[in-house]
Amino acid sequence: MLNQSDPLNAVFRALAEPTRRAIVLQLSRGRASVSDLAAPLDLSLAAVVQHVQALEESGLVRTQKLGRVRSCELNSEALGLAEQWLSQRRLQWEAHFDRLGAVLAEDAPGSSSE
Repeated sequence: MLNQSDPLNAVFRALAEPTRRAIVLQLSRGRASVSDLAAPLDLSLAAVVQHVQALEESGLVRTQKLGRVRSCELNSEALGLAEQWLSQRRLQWEAHFDRLGAVLAEDAPGSSSE
């Protein structure tokens, strides 16, 4: 059974939603207010706030309220968790493909094992 409290699960759950990925992409360019994040999206400000809250709960985004403006920034540590997990899976698959390639090369007609 999956551990629902695992920070990595929270990151991937948050990134599973296309609007949240769009917000993360915007924030990859730098800090932005919720209003700035909402501008290119076809959503109400309230809906964007909900997405930002989900990203904040996952640890991907940090927010700070200064007066009436809530500014957001990416938390690179949370993104690093996802990147590390994906990199480890990529390395595992590359090793599998390398072994498969070696086996196929041994079984190929005209190989030196005949």
